[in-house]
Amino acid sequence: MVTSRILAYHILLHLEQKAPHPDRLIRTTLERHSRLDERDRALLTELVYGVLRWRGRLDWHIDQLSRTRADKIAPQVRVLLRLALYQILFLDRIPDHAAVNDAVEVAKSSQPPHVIRFINALLREAARRGANPESAAPDLEAAAATAHIAPPPAGARWNWPDPRKDPAACMAVMTSHPVWLTSRMIAEIGLEEAGLFFEASNRIAPAVFRINTLRTSREEAIASLLQEGIDATPSARLEHAIRVTAPRRDMTGTNAFRQGLIQSQDEASQIVSLLLFPEPGERVLDLCGGLGVKSSHIAMLMKNEGEVLTVDTSAWKLDEARKNGQRQAITIIRTLAEDVLSLQPQSTGLFDRVLLDAPCTGWGSVRRKPDIKWRRHIKDSYRLSLIQKELLIHAAAFVKPGGVLVYATCTVFREENESVAQHLESNTDLALEPALEHLPPLCREMTSGPYYRSWPHKHDQDGFFSARWRRR
Repeated sequence: MVTSRILAYHILLHLEQKAPHPDRLIRTTLERHSRLDERDRALLTELVYGVLRWRGRLDWHIDQLSRTRADKIAPQVRVLLRLALYQILFLDRIPDHAAVNDAVEVAKSSQPPHVIRFINALLREAARRGANPESAAPDLEAAAATAHIAPPPAGARWNWPDPRKDPAACMAVMTSHPVWLTSRMIAEIGLEEAGLFFEASNRIAPAVFRINTLRTSREEAIASLLQEGIDATPSARLEHAIRVTAPRRDMTGTNAFRQGLIQSQDEASQIVSLLLFPEPGERVLDLCGGLGVKSSHIAMLMKNEGEVLTVDTSAWKLDEARKNGQRQAITIIRTLAEDVLSLQPQSTGLFDRVLLDAPCTGWGSVRRKPDIKWRRHIKDSYRLSLIQKELLIHAAAFVKPGGVLVYATCTVFREENESVAQHLESNTDLALEPALEHLPPLCREMTSGPYYRSWPHKHDQDGFFSARWRRR
């Protein structure tokens, strides 16, 4: 019998080997197994995202229990151990013995007897240690509290890292992030702030949707969702955004989504388009437009009057962008599959507004994409910052006199944010405009100097950066 736990194992194994997008794998799996009830569908999603979110800490537990390091264990066994350990150490509703027995049964189909015995012994020991962890010693608890991380329980059950001796290593284990990342964030924003950031990055992000004002009002969209048993509340900061409380279904199947009344988009992402502030009748260029989420928002703000040219190297993403625009009754989006750096103003003309939503490391969106933790490397930020600088200088060439350029990322490193923006200011004649003057009233505390900055732990939004310039 196929269960949600077995399906979760196969999804996680696929992610371990090929690293595609987990949300698409989950959606495809649920479509194939449509007979799963709502509780099992929710458990499948919880298991996949929970293991991805806490993978670093789960591997640390494996290292504590095994003579073979987690990264040296065969992928099929490693994934099986992570999945079972997540149920044992993080979930209350699944009995430990059920998690152990499930893992052993799955292993029997592909593993030799000695590996099955290894899995069984390791998981049973984890259950024994994790059943009643001893309370933390006061000094360890105080040291951990300084960084706003859960204090490591003291005693012989687990050999927890000491936050006094190596706070970055302790933070890496307790919040399940790479140690190079915790070290870097402590250096950039300080120990306490880094602890708050990593703690927030492990929370499940709220489901946020933008209202398509071309087709409906916020009140009508909320009423439409309520008819389908889905509770939604207005965003506290943006008049065209709503938050959906604990959706237990795929929101793309709702009438509100199918009819183009709503679009999934975090408030932080919506603010970028508001910072661009496009007007009806203008020409707007969306470089690195991807799936066209911001393009459709820009077109909506323009009241579907003018032109939005969405450029991306990926033809399949642009196909999705076209479909997304059609669903929302938008007709002014035009797409172009081309390398941004090969695109020239002579072929496109100049634009009133240009948005560069640059490729970045994505550390501001870890709440939604926990797999980022394990796909990014220490040198990625530097590598991408070089690309970002080149793209931004090139994007400036498309801005007509008096026009506006906006640069945006969904990451938190200065190397990809302020440093890139300052590079443009040193190499073009564009004038920086303070973000504060162009942000919605309830978002004006989200600034860092002249730039827009949002943080998960400060604003309960994705971590975004944006800068705005005008050509003289």
